[in-house]
Amino acid sequence: MMYSMDYITPSHATEKIRYAIREVTVLARKLESEGRRVLYLNIGDPNVYDFDLVEEAKEAAIWAIRNHKNGYAASEGVAEAIEAIVRDAGERLHIRNILGCYTGHGASECIDIALTALVNPGDNVLLPSPTYPLYTNVLKRLGAEIRYYRLDSGHGWEPDLEQMKSLIDGRTRGVVVINPNNPTGAIYPESVLRGIIGIAKAHNLLVFSDEIYERLVLSPEKHHVSMAALDDEVCMVTFDGMSKAFLGPGIRIGWGIVTGPGARLAAYREAIGHLVRARLCANHPFQWAVRPCLEGGQPHLPAMIDKLRRRRDLVLQKIASIPGLSCIVPEGSFYAFVRVEGAEDDAGWCRALLASKGVVVVPGSGFGYRELGAGYFRIVFLPTEDTLAEAFDKIAEFVEETRSGGGAPC
Repeated sequence: MMYSMDYITPSHATEKIRYAIREVTVLARKLESEGRRVLYLNIGDPNVYDFDLVEEAKEAAIWAIRNHKNGYAASEGVAEAIEAIVRDAGERLHIRNILGCYTGHGASECIDIALTALVNPGDNVLLPSPTYPLYTNVLKRLGAEIRYYRLDSGHGWEPDLEQMKSLIDGRTRGVVVINPNNPTGAIYPESVLRGIIGIAKAHNLLVFSDEIYERLVLSPEKHHVSMAALDDEVCMVTFDGMSKAFLGPGIRIGWGIVTGPGARLAAYREAIGHLVRARLCANHPFQWAVRPCLEGGQPHLPAMIDKLRRRRDLVLQKIASIPGLSCIVPEGSFYAFVRVEGAEDDAGWCRALLASKGVVVVPGSGFGYRELGAGYFRIVFLPTEDTLAEAFDKIAEFVEETRSGGGAPC
């Protein structure tokens, strides 16, 4: 390959990397620099709003910093943290057959490591559609093929298992399950999870179970079931961390738990070990927050969930009052995935909303999802009720203006 002498050429792996959740803020910041008021409903960071890192984590990190816990930690994680994660997984989530656990710079790095340890260029991995864009970007960088299985909006955003099976061939290596789901807020029933496990076992697939929102169940009639608790023989990595339920996205502490038959996963576990050792370690002082947070009873959670439930219900009421908008009730997490009738260019619709009303939302196409005759956008319902009410009043104005002006800007 010949390279130009006039400029530095970036790698091909970066050409298709996009992260819509943050890229929408470029125009927002420009508007703010011009003195415009901007309402951000795009980033799933509770600390941007009226939430704060739990006290147990603050106190533990301060203790660690003051007690000389500032050097490199063990690559897989501080022993006390690993032991607490494994104990919590066994006692609370009923996960058995745990082969190992590792920490990372948030669940995102753990996911990156787990995929990198498995996938070769040309292999394919099954992702939900819609999906969290981290998975898309990591797989693109690895040169893997992405095959999207459909989440069925007509059945509460549950995975379409028959369509999932139809995507599998000899180069399919794994399937990603996000439950509770981002961006839809769906929580999958045990029967669906068992169906995915059956598919994975039949085709020798590794399951990546992203459960970062598992403590944030908002619908009282629903409950979260950890996939790894349902079958000891399926090969799986389960992801969780401190970012969401413990309100610490910036402290960058997550973990992956490897479960399944030891002999089948031995080489894969060693590959993960190579990768975690190569990057040295995760944030050392905040790893000391893992045990007190997991074992402290989480006294903040009832009030947090009650607050999120009130804000979710306000958002749903607002959506129901706006012609052309609809939303399936989010049962977990703090996201709503909103359907916009007629807005097939949802990215254009979201840009126009921002330019006109100063409301930042993320287009559904940024999550790898498109639907004939409609578009989608994702919002977070973390902001205060006043902010959410103001934002949706502006969205209502925008919808009315675009309808009266001859249709949505698509």
